[in-house]
Amino acid sequence: MKRRKMVVAAGFCFSFFMGTLMNLLFIPGFEHHGERAHRYYYEKQQPGGDASTRLQGDASTPAETKLEPTAAAGRLPDLQMQIRERLDEVLRYRRRRAHWVANGDAARPLERRRLMDLEQDNNWESYKEIGKSDNYENAGGRSQSTPGVSIATKSHRESPHDPMLGCSSIDNVTNVHYLGSGYTKAVYKAALNSSFSVALKSVDFGGHDMENCVKKYGSSKDCYKLASFKIVKEMTLMERLQHPNILKLYGYCYQDSNDIKDTVTAITELGSPLEMIQLLQTPWEERFRICLSLMRLLHYLSRSPLGSVTLLDFRPRQFVLVEGVLKVTDLDDASVEETPCSSSSPSDCLLEFPARNFTLPCHKGRCQEMNEKRNLYNAYRFFFTYLLPHSAPTALRPLLDKIVNSSGELIWGTDGTLVHLEKVLDMYKNGHYLKNDTQRHKTEYKRISDASIAAENYRCWPSYQHDGCMLSVFSIHEAIDVCESHAQCRAFVMTNQSTWTGHQLVLFKTGAASMTEARGKLTYVRLGTSGS
Repeated sequence: MKRRKMVVAAGFCFSFFMGTLMNLLFIPGFEHHGERAHRYYYEKQQPGGDASTRLQGDASTPAETKLEPTAAAGRLPDLQMQIRERLDEVLRYRRRRAHWVANGDAARPLERRRLMDLEQDNNWESYKEIGKSDNYENAGGRSQSTPGVSIATKSHRESPHDPMLGCSSIDNVTNVHYLGSGYTKAVYKAALNSSFSVALKSVDFGGHDMENCVKKYGSSKDCYKLASFKIVKEMTLMERLQHPNILKLYGYCYQDSNDIKDTVTAITELGSPLEMIQLLQTPWEERFRICLSLMRLLHYLSRSPLGSVTLLDFRPRQFVLVEGVLKVTDLDDASVEETPCSSSSPSDCLLEFPARNFTLPCHKGRCQEMNEKRNLYNAYRFFFTYLLPHSAPTALRPLLDKIVNSSGELIWGTDGTLVHLEKVLDMYKNGHYLKNDTQRHKTEYKRISDASIAAENYRCWPSYQHDGCMLSVFSIHEAIDVCESHAQCRAFVMTNQSTWTGHQLVLFKTGAASMTEARGKLTYVRLGTSGS
């Protein structure tokens, strides 16, 4: 009897284990994405072969799904309609005339002529041929198919000092590393000429969009065409929207890859991803810079040459940092369409968020400032709340709190929010947040020129240096205030480095026993209580 119970118990445990395993393996969307990413990365490190072809991944990965002929015939028109809609969207952005004049304006008449040709016959084949004649590459004499972005991109990048990159530029890339992927795109870091690093964006053949599309429609070629329009749209917007906080488009390449014709690779500026946990540990000045960069971007988008642009997929992962400056990198979900409405139906202009909703006025058949307000509230809930007030100078906190609260209530638009952030910048750069410098300090310091202190570090937070206490100050008086507020501080070194606001970086030390000669630096050693 006892043995029978043990066998039954063992059978039950085994059944439970197998059931759990099967559930995990067959949960919809359960994907060993890390393994696929590792495979792509590994393929790119292999010697030999064409680098630009390897960047496309294995174009045959989503093999043609075998569907019943009647099922495939019934579904393909729907796929063709989606492709046409995305093509039409890109063409709309191309037709909108920008209000700025780019460098190399000689290319503009040709661009307008080609867009007129597109209007007459805007099908895929003619669209694909735009610019072939103008992009015949000198290196190797290969022509590069350039839908949509070719002429206008050349118009502001065609100069001896800023040539546009193409297929020949990525044929011999080195140090290719997989950075990540989303629903549609895979992103890689690569070095051109072994020195200049860029980001390469291409359709992820193993991604969510491609896999689901091929599973549903059974045509990898058409599914690729649909997915590639997201990259083409992004390239078009990068070219049209010229702003310091939008990632730069360096060029693009169209090449055949296995059974897919004209696979597209965008070549863009390389940035580092935003890590919010790390940002919370950085000095306030750098976090303020990110928020200011974001607000300058949103102010521009609210009145861009294309109209008011909203970022529908607004999350920190859609942004990168380039030398400390925030830049938007994903524009494939951007939209300039204003929400239509009727004055008799207030619910048409309901702006919904997880925490709260807003109802905006309907003006001339469109929801007033819907795109602008959506961007602003997303800036509040993803950035301002976490990065603006935390560890800010005491005198600036009331104004920063007002900015956070007003953006969270949508009291101001992008104009008012930017004005107040620029006011904070002015106060900070000019030292208006400090106490009266004429006050006497509690201690005296000995000033030593061209000297530094090698060791005797201590940690403080937040610091520009991981293993020491490095902070930015407006003046020597602020440095003394900081030192006196730290119990372990007995000396500090005014370095010859400064931050983006012009504040000087200072190293605070526990003593001066390891003092060394260092040209351009000033060391201040604490002597004791004044008057003693």
